[in-house]
Amino acid sequence: MRGEEAVVVTPVAAPEAGRDGEQLRPAAGLGSGARGEPGGGGPQESRKQWKKFLYCEPHKRIKEVLEEELHMKRDECLIKNPPAVALEGIWSIKRNLPVGGLKPGLPSRNSLLPQAKYYSRHGGLRNSISSGDAGSAFMERGGKIRRDFMDLAVCTREKLAHVRDCKTGSSGIPVKLATNLFGLDLPQDWQLYQYHVTYIPDLESRRLRIALLYRHRELSNKAKAFDGVILFLSQKLEKKVTELSSETRRGETVKMTITLTRELPASSPVCIQVFNIIFKKILKKLSMYQIGRNFYKPSEPVEIPQHRLSLWPGFAVSVSHFESSLLFSADVSYKVLRHETVLEFMAGLCRRTGVSCFTQTCERQLIGLIVLTRYNNKTYRIDDIDWSVKPTHTFQRRDGTEVTYVDYYKQQYDIALSDLNQPVLVSLLKSKRNDNAEARLAHLIPELCFLTGLTDEATSDFQLMKAVAEETRLSPLGRQQRLARLADDIQRNKDARFELETWGLRFGCQMSLTGRVVPSEKILMQDHVCQPLSAADWFKDLRTCKILSTQPLNKWLVICSNRAGDATENFLNCLRRVGSSMGFNVDYPKIIKVQENPAAFLTSIQKHVGPDVQLVMCILPSNQKSYYESIKKYLSSDCPVASQCVLARTLNKQGILMSVATKIAMQMTCKLGGELWAVEIPLKSLMVVGIDVCKDAFNTGMVAVGFVASMNPRITRWFSRCILQRTTAGVADCLKVFMTGALNRWYKYNHGLPARIIVYRDGAGDGQLKTLIEYEVPQLLSSVTEANSDASSKLSVVVVRKKCMLRFFMEVNRTLQNPPLGTVVDSEATRFEWYDFYLISQVACRGTVNPTYYNVIYDDNALKPDHMQRLTFKLCHLYYNWPGLISIPAPCQYAHKLTFLVAQSIHKEPSLELANSLFYL
Repeated sequence: MRGEEAVVVTPVAAPEAGRDGEQLRPAAGLGSGARGEPGGGGPQESRKQWKKFLYCEPHKRIKEVLEEELHMKRDECLIKNPPAVALEGIWSIKRNLPVGGLKPGLPSRNSLLPQAKYYSRHGGLRNSISSGDAGSAFMERGGKIRRDFMDLAVCTREKLAHVRDCKTGSSGIPVKLATNLFGLDLPQDWQLYQYHVTYIPDLESRRLRIALLYRHRELSNKAKAFDGVILFLSQKLEKKVTELSSETRRGETVKMTITLTRELPASSPVCIQVFNIIFKKILKKLSMYQIGRNFYKPSEPVEIPQHRLSLWPGFAVSVSHFESSLLFSADVSYKVLRHETVLEFMAGLCRRTGVSCFTQTCERQLIGLIVLTRYNNKTYRIDDIDWSVKPTHTFQRRDGTEVTYVDYYKQQYDIALSDLNQPVLVSLLKSKRNDNAEARLAHLIPELCFLTGLTDEATSDFQLMKAVAEETRLSPLGRQQRLARLADDIQRNKDARFELETWGLRFGCQMSLTGRVVPSEKILMQDHVCQPLSAADWFKDLRTCKILSTQPLNKWLVICSNRAGDATENFLNCLRRVGSSMGFNVDYPKIIKVQENPAAFLTSIQKHVGPDVQLVMCILPSNQKSYYESIKKYLSSDCPVASQCVLARTLNKQGILMSVATKIAMQMTCKLGGELWAVEIPLKSLMVVGIDVCKDAFNTGMVAVGFVASMNPRITRWFSRCILQRTTAGVADCLKVFMTGALNRWYKYNHGLPARIIVYRDGAGDGQLKTLIEYEVPQLLSSVTEANSDASSKLSVVVVRKKCMLRFFMEVNRTLQNPPLGTVVDSEATRFEWYDFYLISQVACRGTVNPTYYNVIYDDNALKPDHMQRLTFKLCHLYYNWPGLISIPAPCQYAHKLTFLVAQSIHKEPSLELANSLFYL
């Protein structure tokens, strides 16, 4: 038996396999597994446990996976789409339902539902088939394209008349840039040929379909990708319809009919998907392992022994059509692995928490984490912990024999398990195939699972993060050298080179292009215009200049512990001195001293906060989340008052106390409705909007949607709204309400509607561009039109992406450096069918700077590309929580801060009474 998967799998409604690998028609029951995996079944007690697993909380992730297909109503669960349901017991997943309580008339939980789809562990139904060669999904059976993660089929530029002929700007100083793009050359007449393959009799096994087809000489020397139904060839077969036949090991004759369905040019979205599959296969030939979407090399780990960490170096890669050519992009990536196993983590947790609440705490901290099993270099998500199953328990192999977990790992991997009382971890596997192995549950041994990523505690460890940054923050030159090495490995590796040549591809040189550096901006203060000495930071200028406008702070409270009394007094003196120089008048507050516990702080706030209190400052004794969350929840929703939380240990740093006081004074000014600085905005009567989305950390299946809009032509005052809604509901559902509210506020303050509205939409995931165009833009348009049907405001919508793969480098004195601030790239590295550009609006003190990607998907304003780019750059100066440039426009960053507060701390909608201030800074 092959050991492709070192997990013990309990497939649900999976067909059994014959000895030849042929998939026979499925029989009822759970005792089957995927090829190369120890089969399901297991002892009766284990099967009962699966019922419990599917019915009970805290398995919120499983419920989230299913909730799109289910209606929950009191104590029953009604199936919306029975044929699409293939997961055991999903009609009884609520805790208060009886384990055996099937609804009358529903199918047996052990029966196989015909043509069932399977659930991915990321939620929702998933339909995809992977290429037989590359193992990368690209379409489902029947030829339907799966979800387009690269938005290849979306074309927006043709609808924007003002940039249809030219979308590039001209202002600024030209600068020569190197990139992480490599050319891919194809023959001029290159085409991809798509065929549909039918089998008589029909075969369920994808592996068998591929094996029987690949035996024939007609295909033996051709570059091909086959998913079991759809066949792609780089060379055309002689006939439009080709008939072949093969025999199985049992002597059965199978007839195959290969029919040409499409001839695709290299620019086709399907071709782009095939090219990406080819390069994934090439990276595997370079001894790299795929984890998520990226590829890593475990044979070259970077060790950080003092923190028990390992870093696997690797690459994120992609192939796409840009302006005029097919290009391969690659960027350096690292996978953080901990030397700590899940079993070691459990042992440490037990020592800290005690036995009484160990299981609940363990589930709370482990469920949702990603672990890696080093014996097969695969990652799994922990969806549950099965405390009833031990390594000494048995499961049923595919041949029907019983084996214990201990014996299996010894026989399969020569691994001896040391702890025979440890529980097993449960993972809901995400299948990449369509062999009807719909829902599979994997048993993992904690002793063999290594934790990945960094905990919150680790990220707050300065020394640990410094050690990680020293290895991962590559300089432009270091990054370029890594990329050159990858290109060299691809061209030198015999198998990789053969794969490229077979498809007619030739790996080209690294690409260079020309960008532009737009002029820097002047910062407008109350009494004068300042030109910062550093274009990226004007913190020093802020201390000597008066801010634009502010409200005096007359009535406010400070709550602190008895121990922090002296440090608080000293800090308040600094705060009042700094505020005076900024033009922010701060009266002495009422100081209330309480005990060091969250309840005491909250009780004091409830007792002393009245209608005349402008702001509450809390000096927190520790960074324990319960302090911050209880205070923010009460003062943001229940009793809306501006609040400021400060850690007591921060006030003890005398050397930086004036800087701390300055930053806190800035935040307090904004929370009272003040304005700090501005930049020149040539467009009059302009409203800018930022939208962002953040998953709720407490309520599974909920997201926070934030909306922040400017309220004056100078773009210094803001209106902020945020709601929580289910992930299944689109963001578009609430945008009309948000935009209507913002337009009403604008009208109230400015006695008219804005002439122009530019929306910056952040937080959109891969493949969501079409959804934004078809649903969100119409909602925004509708609200704008209804606000004033006679002369509605002109609308533009820009999608913002902070995390993009492209990097740009500038050569200076024979070495590579980061490009200067204000660098714009709007040609060659952009997409021909989109109105898009890259902008560098931040400084990377260490490492390589990340450009921000902007895609204008709707533009009634018809601004020139130069004007759109300059305006976007100006907005990166207006984030009041940092006196310097940031990577994205200020309204986007405000929306991010707002959604983060709601999703991570208060978990409810903030009060509308705070909507006119930046209360979330």
